[in-house]
Amino acid sequence: MKQAGFPLGILLLFWVSYVTDFSLVLLIKGGALSGTDTYQSLVNKTFGFPGYILLSVLQFLYPFIAMISYNIIAGDTLSKVFQRIPGVDPENVFIGRHFIIGLSTVTFTLPLSLYRNIAKLGKVSLISTGLTTLILGIVMARAISLGPHIPKTEDAWVFAKPNAIQAVGVMSFAFICHHNSFLVYSSLEEPTVAKWSRLIHMSIVISVFICIFFATCGYLTFTGFTQGDLFENYCRNDDLVTFGRFCYGVTVILTYPMECFVTREVIANVFFGGNLSSVFHIVVTVMVITVATLVSLLIDCLGIVLELNGVLCATPLIFIIPSACYLKLSEEPRTHSDKIMSYVMLPIGAAVMVFGFVMAITNPQDCTHGQEMFYCFPDNFSLTNTSESHIQQTTQLSIVNISIFQ
Repeated sequence: MKQAGFPLGILLLFWVSYVTDFSLVLLIKGGALSGTDTYQSLVNKTFGFPGYILLSVLQFLYPFIAMISYNIIAGDTLSKVFQRIPGVDPENVFIGRHFIIGLSTVTFTLPLSLYRNIAKLGKVSLISTGLTTLILGIVMARAISLGPHIPKTEDAWVFAKPNAIQAVGVMSFAFICHHNSFLVYSSLEEPTVAKWSRLIHMSIVISVFICIFFATCGYLTFTGFTQGDLFENYCRNDDLVTFGRFCYGVTVILTYPMECFVTREVIANVFFGGNLSSVFHIVVTVMVITVATLVSLLIDCLGIVLELNGVLCATPLIFIIPSACYLKLSEEPRTHSDKIMSYVMLPIGAAVMVFGFVMAITNPQDCTHGQEMFYCFPDNFSLTNTSESHIQQTTQLSIVNISIFQ
């Protein structure tokens, strides 16, 4: 919303969700037309070895970079949670983001990622979905209690902003699941295109409304001060948000193995003919997670990671490749609705890729990683255009922890 402008951002969110829904169904239709059961084999049969290699690179990079971003989120959020424990020194190395990333990797993400069957993660995904709903409730509560006390930026309500293409990249990152769609499709009981379509329609509708509630409540609270990681906006002494940070950290830790499954499958398909022995299964998993962990220890700004992964990896996986495969495989007339939509998605996807990358590099998001926002310090509010009573309310809000548990 910050990058696109609030009204345009809402419209783009609906548009990206529709394109995601369409392309996910199109992808499985392409698999049915070609008689293939993986994204890589579909592209290989459609465009040969060059297409197979390009798709493999993208399909590896997207979840791999997502793993890095999840580590960054876990380190950022859980370190602030542990700093709130009474008697704990905020400078203690054992509650720092580096230690937390390493600990969560060894104790949670690595063991979960070592499963061979993605269906084993069903209960884990259910817990993650439940926690997401709980986090949404916290963000909505803070939009009501905190939002009125934070000054709004001058361009808060403009219809559109120049960085709208970067916003499409972030939204694409949020919605994409094409890289593991065949894995999920194969885990269904009696998988059919019709059953997959119903599942996708229901999932996308739920997802888009969750995203809209998150985006709206977050942006209405912080407007132009919104950070790439929304929880970086909240003050550290807010107990309710601390609980939300804990839930958020657990959610991304539980989501991490889904991405690792895809990276491992790509490596298995490219280098091992699709099958990994028990030993190589462990070795490949440990190597991928180790490299992702090391990179995440060196990078601490989430916004640029989301943008680049969105425009360079998610956009071709959503907009370009499913459409190109379907257009080449389908024998429907050019006036068929699926083909018309595919023809529209191809140039749009290419434009988002090129211009989104250029803008992400030339206009990177501000990153205040690890810093308290100015409104968390009462003295700073003398600089804002607010009334005396407003200053008193905000000062009190910054000092007193507002919590549903009080």
